[in-house]
Amino acid sequence: MSSLMDSIPPIPLGAWTDRAIDYLQAEWGESTQAFATGMEELIKGLQGFLTNMPPELLIIIFGLLAWWLVNKKTALFTIIGLMFIYNIGLWKVSMDTLALVIGAVALCMIIGIPLGILAAKNTTAHRIISPVLDFMQTLPAFVYLLPAIPFFGLGVVPAILTTIVFAMPPVIRLTDLGLKQVPEELVELGKSFGSTFLQMLFKIELPLARASILAGINQCIMLSLSMVVVAAMIGAKGLGGVVWTAIQQLKMGMGFEAGVAIVILAIILDRITQNLGKTTEKGE
Repeated sequence: MSSLMDSIPPIPLGAWTDRAIDYLQAEWGESTQAFATGMEELIKGLQGFLTNMPPELLIIIFGLLAWWLVNKKTALFTIIGLMFIYNIGLWKVSMDTLALVIGAVALCMIIGIPLGILAAKNTTAHRIISPVLDFMQTLPAFVYLLPAIPFFGLGVVPAILTTIVFAMPPVIRLTDLGLKQVPEELVELGKSFGSTFLQMLFKIELPLARASILAGINQCIMLSLSMVVVAAMIGAKGLGGVVWTAIQQLKMGMGFEAGVAIVILAIILDRITQNLGKTTEKGE
């Protein structure tokens, strides 16, 4: 006995999606390939810069940065952790992964902070952006990994773009939240002195919302690192590539080493970015 639901024809969502991707690829395929080539050169340039720099010098730079921004204990952990990564032979792939994270986070900031400002200042924009962010955060990464491949091929570019979709929502949400938490009295005070919109934004609102914005960037970095294994599935390599190879060949030791290296990078970046806002506030 058929039910009412059985009488409703299935919605061809999959077919519509395939047609839309085919249309976009036909119309914008050449443009996206040119974009992919340019971005790939930038990322490979950054990877080459990090891998060609003497490891000892880079370890010292990270150690001093951690000491300045956090404390001596974190600096010591940073130096020991990076020396361990070098010792187990994962230095180059770790720097490749770091370059991917830096590129993805930079793009997330360039796109996400303006969108967060727009969402905070415009109610209509907030109502449009919020469900889009919900969609970006809940849709499995493997799903939006698929349409990136026809447009950008395999390699670092689709990996970075997929990482951006996955990691950008915290930047937008926490920028929006930080601006909305600025005390109304200070906003009114700025207006009473005749401040323009840009003066209010850059001299009052963004400085007061800095802690929230930096928290969003911190979350963005952590989410970007969590995507390295998924990114390796489409040729991004790095530490994720080592993990993916270990999975395919059932080499548990290799996978564990790469996993520990990812954790070390995550802890170092997390501690540095967490204390970045506190350090700048003390400097003021």
